[in-house]
Amino acid sequence: MPQMLVCGRFCLDLSVPKIMAILNVTPDSFSGDGCLTRDAALRTAERVISEGADILDIGGESSRPGALPVGEQEEMDRVLPVVEALVSLGRPLSIDTAKPSVMCEAIKAGADLINDISAFQADGAIDAVKDSAVALCVMHMKGQPRTMQIAPFYDNVLFEVGEFLAERAEALVESGVASDRILLDPGFGFGKSIDHNVTILKGLGSIRRSGYPLLVGMSRKSMLGQITGRDVGDRAVAGALAALIAIQNGARVVRTHDIAATRDAVRVWTALEAIGKAACQE
Repeated sequence: MPQMLVCGRFCLDLSVPKIMAILNVTPDSFSGDGCLTRDAALRTAERVISEGADILDIGGESSRPGALPVGEQEEMDRVLPVVEALVSLGRPLSIDTAKPSVMCEAIKAGADLINDISAFQADGAIDAVKDSAVALCVMHMKGQPRTMQIAPFYDNVLFEVGEFLAERAEALVESGVASDRILLDPGFGFGKSIDHNVTILKGLGSIRRSGYPLLVGMSRKSMLGQITGRDVGDRAVAGALAALIAIQNGARVVRTHDIAATRDAVRVWTALEAIGKAACQE
C-alpha cells in the first residue's frame, strides 16, 4: 500500500493523514461559504493554511444534491484565476471538476490534483490527465447530483462501492497512470442514504484493502445533520469526529470546511499513534 502520493509539484507522505481544505468558488455551495472573487479566495486560502490545511481543493461547480450543471467556460472563468493566484502558496492545489477541458487548463495553470466526482468516466477525461504528474482522486457517485438522493438503493453498498472504485483505478493504471498517483473516495452523500453512509464509514477498511489510499469528505453534510440535528453551519465538531473515525478506519486524506477543528482531531490521533508505536518498539 503506497504511503507516498505523487501530487504534481509535491510528493506527499501519507503516513500522517493530510487535511484538504474546501475552497468553493461558486455562488450556490450548500455550506454557504463560496469565495466569489480571486482576492476572496486568496484570503481564504491564506487563512486555512494558517489553520493547518495541507491541500487546497478548489471547486467551480456545486455538486450538492439537486445542483444543476455549469458550462465549461463559466467553470474555467471561476477556477483558473484562483489557481494562478494560489500556486505560489506552497500547498498542493486540487481542482474539483468532472470536465476534461477544465482538467487540462487547470493542469496548465498549476494544479497538482484532479478530484473527479465522476471517476474519470467522461469522454476524454483519462486522456486529459494520464500524461501529467498530477494526483487523481476517483470518487463513487450513484446517479447525478440533481437526482442522486432520490431513493438510492444497493444490494451491498460496501461491495458495490469498493468494486466500482477498484475498476476505475484499474482503468487509470491500464492507461499508463502510475498507482502512486491514485486516491479513492467512497463519496459520502453522493447517492447514499444515512444508513449507506454509516455502513461505509464503519467499513472503510474493506475499501482500503484495494491498496490505494482513501480520501473522505463528510464535512457539514446532511448525514451529520441527520445524526446530530444541527444546522449546516454548526457541524464542525461532528465533522471533526467523523474525520477522526475515518482516519482510524484507514483514510489518509480528509476533506473539510472546518480546518482548525479537524487539525486538532488529527493531532490527537497522531500523538496516540506515536505512543503506540513507541510502546511496540520497547
